[in-house]
Amino acid sequence: MDPVRNPYAPGAGQRPPELAGRDGELASFDVLIERVTNGRPERSIVLTGLRGVGKTVLLNALRSAAVRAGWGTGKLEARPGQALRRPLSAALHLAIRELGATNDEARQHVLGVLKSFAQKELPGAKLRDRWQPGIDAPLVAGRADSGDIEIDLVELLADVAGLAADSGRGVAIFIDEMQDLEPEDVSALCAACHELSQHALPLVVVGAGLPHLPAVLSASKSYSERLFRYSRIDRLDREAADRALRSPARDEGGDFTEDALTAMYEVTAGYPYFIQAYGKAVWDVAPHSPIEAGDVRVAAPEAEAELAVGFFGSRYERATPAEREYLRGMAAASASEPDSVLTSAVAEALSRKPQSLSPARDALLKKGLIYSAERGRIAFTVPHFGRYLRAHGDDVDSG
Repeated sequence: MDPVRNPYAPGAGQRPPELAGRDGELASFDVLIERVTNGRPERSIVLTGLRGVGKTVLLNALRSAAVRAGWGTGKLEARPGQALRRPLSAALHLAIRELGATNDEARQHVLGVLKSFAQKELPGAKLRDRWQPGIDAPLVAGRADSGDIEIDLVELLADVAGLAADSGRGVAIFIDEMQDLEPEDVSALCAACHELSQHALPLVVVGAGLPHLPAVLSASKSYSERLFRYSRIDRLDREAADRALRSPARDEGGDFTEDALTAMYEVTAGYPYFIQAYGKAVWDVAPHSPIEAGDVRVAAPEAEAELAVGFFGSRYERATPAEREYLRGMAAASASEPDSVLTSAVAEALSRKPQSLSPARDALLKKGLIYSAERGRIAFTVPHFGRYLRAHGDDVDSG
């Protein structure tokens, strides 16, 4: 089959040709937009799930929906060790520009508040580290510039939301990798969302992160459990997975047999990233349409090699030797418990005392390679990572 017409798109955050299985989340967000625009209260949203289930793709789709509704939008990606002030300022600057408020005086005032917020430096900041945000408005002193991120963020978002209310629209801020926010920034964001919800102001935060993100938010503010609407993004069911494969193929004059679709679901388990990776490989090796189960078997090694390098291997390379040992111990322990394993089981698999493994476990948690499913249990953030390590064994280190 013609590789030039291959419709599948495996990539980080790259939208697939058919966004299958997310109709419920998209419809719910459309309702949220209408309710907020009409002055009705709504909670901000948090999307959670493993790597490769399409959280970033969905986040971008929701942002597109907000743009179509005439809202102001901005997006940022949280990074470990990075303060929220700068990236959020850039995101809000874009949102205000998109909003295009008709009252220029009010708009300039809010931009001035944003500029004050953005330029508020931490104590001891050196001159070369000071940031010029490029906001064409005079500073507004005494608003969102106290240096306390919680106070400043509440004031800033209230002002931005007020500008949106005056224009009859809303603002949505999208935060990817939300679990990597610093604790004080998480607390500030929760406090600001709480203030906005109490006054039914038209600004919502849509965050996406790993499965332990709700625990991160709850540890910051006890009321966060009621503050956000949580949506777990998981692998696709069989019907949605078939649609993700078949619809793009038919658009390009191809198709799958039912046996081929069954074989594809067995190897991908419905994970969106795997669907795209295997779909791309099988399209390239299939001699003709419809694609058959035999084509899937032939393409599987190529797809697995691609995943070994770009999806599994790149993450494994980030780990130190001690951390890799811990990952292999998790893989051994998870052979019978694929979802999550006891930390004591990992220690037993490695014939080590649990206390001696704590530094490696904590480092892997910070790197986002594993997460704490519940007290005393851990799990991989990457689906099928344990299976990959068990299958490749020492090859992942020697290769």
